[in-house]
Parts: sequence; C-alpha cells; structure tokens
Amino acid sequence: MSIVCGFDVHRDQITFDLVDRVSGEVRTGRVVPATRAGLRSWLGSLEPLRLSVALEATTGWRFVVEELERAGARAVLAEPAGTRALRGPKRRAKTDRADARHLRELLERDAVPESWIPPLHLQELRMLIRLRQSLADERHVWLQRVHAQLFHQGAPAPRRTVLGADGVAARAALSPACRELVDTAERMCEAISREIAGLDQQLSVWARRHHACRALQRLFGVGPITAVAFYAEIGDARRLSSSRKLVRLAGLDVTVSESADKRSPGRLSRQGAPILRWAAYEAALSACRRGSPDHADYQLLRERLGHGRATLTIARKLLRRAYHILVAVGDDLLEPVSPQP
Repeated sequence: MSIVCGFDVHRDQITFDLVDRVSGEVRTGRVVPATRAGLRSWLGSLEPLRLSVALEATTGWRFVVEELERAGARAVLAEPAGTRALRGPKRRAKTDRADARHLRELLERDAVPESWIPPLHLQELRMLIRLRQSLADERHVWLQRVHAQLFHQGAPAPRRTVLGADGVAARAALSPACRELVDTAERMCEAISREIAGLDQQLSVWARRHHACRALQRLFGVGPITAVAFYAEIGDARRLSSSRKLVRLAGLDVTVSESADKRSPGRLSRQGAPILRWAAYEAALSACRRGSPDHADYQLLRERLGHGRATLTIARKLLRRAYHILVAVGDDLLEPVSPQP
C-alpha cells in the first residue's frame, strides 16, 4: 500500500496522520463526526485501494474496520498494550496527533503489534456473552447492596435470594427505607434473571450445535455457557503458536519483576480478556469435586498454596487443554452456526 495512515479513534472525532509514499504528501487532521457517514466522506477524498490504516483495538474499532474494508482499504488492528510499550518512556505530552503519528510510523516499519480481527459471527457472540456477564454482575451488586443493609440493621442475610417468600418476619424488623430497598432489589433481580434466561437460550444453541463448543464441553467442569465463553473469546486458536500464549491471552500468566539480586513475588498480569479469565476460573472450581481428573493435583496444591492459587493453576491447565481441543477442530472452527432446519 502506497498510502499509510494512523488513526486515533475517539467518540467525537478520529485524528489521522497520513503519508503518501508516491507523492510525498503529508496530511494530518480530524474526521468529524466519528461515524460511518463521516468516515465514508473522508475516504471519498482518497484512493482507498492504495490505503493502509493502523488503529488500536479500543472501543470504536469495529465500524472503522468495516468501513475501511468495504472501501477496499487495508485495516491493521493494533494491540493497545504492545503499541504503548513500543512508544518507550514518556518524554513529551501525549496527544491525539502523537498517537496517530506513532501508529503510522509503526505501520511504515511493518512493526505494528497486530491484534486479531474476529469474523462477524464471533463479534456478535462475544457481545452476547459479555452482556450476560454484565447482567450477572449487576444482579450480584444488588444482592451485595441488600446484604449490606440487612447487616447494618442487624438482620440475618439470606444465602441465595434477597429475602424470598419466607422473609415476612425479617421485613417487619427492617426500617421503611430498608424494606423499600429490599423490594426494589427483588424486582430488579427478577427482571435481570429473566434477561439472563433469555440470553442462555440463545447461547445454548451455540453450545449444542457448534463443533468447537461441543468439543470444549468434553473438558470436566466446562458447561454450555463456559464453553461458549471459551469459544467466543479465543476464536481461532490456530493463530497462537502455543498453549502458553492462550494463558497469556486470558491474563492468567504470572509476571515477575527482577532487578539485580531482588525479585518481587509473581502476580497475575490480568492483561487479557476478563470473560475468558472468568470462564477458566469457573470451570477450574470443579476440581474440588472427587470425580474431577484434577482433584488430586488440586488437593496437593491447596495444602501448599491455598484454594485460590490452586484453582488458578487448574485454570491454566484447562486453558492449555482448550487450546489443543480448538486446534484439533480444524477448519470448522470459524464456521458460524448453521440455521435451524
């Protein structure tokens, strides 16, 4: 591509830094508004077939990549953490123009730390599984809010529900404002549970009918929802050269800082997909059960490291197994679910 460009995408505008290698023209500016229509108008002033654009994989990249590919341009999605590391130590103020120029310079040197662009059906599936997790987190927040107020007023906190049908006596001991809070929380939790049930029906179709999801459910502890979460967040495992890189993608790798003779204790990097990390940990919790093939390892690790770190170790093992399972699926890995006959 003879025209290289860097994009810094924001909600109100897209800052660009462009160089035409043939004519030597250098252009900087902004695409306003940062919408499909605004980007199409900007692309109309160029020759998209000669254009190559680098942008970070942050919120807003989807419509930008789709419009660039529709026009015939090449889109290169940059991994944010890797791009920031290549900037080096900060010596000057960070601006939108500097970010766009940095991406353009990396693209010129063919040094962009590329991030994988998943196909459309995987993007949609990721959105559904992340929506489900957001709803579950919101329900948990409501439960925590109620339990805090019940404890504040000296009432026993329920185990699973807010108060339930048997909470008439407990409500009588609460203040009027706390009863209002509990009633509101019950309505909110019921509404959220209905939404989650509807999403589970959609996700169960993928769990039953997709080759990768069915294969992942052969792992002990991986159910329909966690299998879909694994598949949606990992996508094409063949792009990773080893299972160790999948552990890093989930943010479950341990980072160690060393300086001279000093070595700080290792900590989880957490630089990865939160949903994949959640799914791996949820599946690893099944190692507590006697029927799990990892039960013996879990017991030994728990005695030495405790429950949490032992479960994290089992989660890494599950991710490595999931990597090999997905690679074995082969060319069917990126096929969408076929329509119901």
